Amino acid sequence: MSNLPQGAGDPTGRYVRHPNGHVAPMSPFTDVWRWHVTMTASILFRVTIGAATVGAVLLLAWVAAVAAGPEAYAKVLACSASPFGLFIWFGLSLVVFSFLLNGARHLINDAGKGLDLKSANLMANIAVWGPLVVTVLFWVVLFAAGKVSL
Repeated sequence: MSNLPQGAGDPTGRYVRHPNGHVAPMSPFTDVWRWHVTMTASILFRVTIGAATVGAVLLLAWVAAVAAGPEAYAKVLACSASPFGLFIWFGLSLVVFSFLLNGARHLINDAGKGLDLKSANLMANIAVWGPLVVTVLFWVVLFAAGKVSL
């Protein structure tokens, strides 16, 4: 079974035959598509939305523990101070900084600025790598100041 329509004579393979027998041209984007940092920034921003949902649930659990009394609150604090809890807090601070930097990028873009290729790439790189750098610095300061310890 050929991918070409009858009599097309197109050796490029730019036509596909669908399961129902219909022949249609392939999407032109399959030939020119390549991964780009702006796509990475967009996907990571969507991932942080899901992570922020987890953070909201944890915040709700903390509020419930406060309302439940000192014993429940002490358990939540112990869990938060454990290595796993610190890992979760690290991730949630990464989410916050990602929202801040991506929000700034979107605000600049909404103002009609930074839409040329060079600026868009720069802002996307900042939105992808900036949250990690800022989060590590934030936690270094927390550990150095003695606010957090293992």
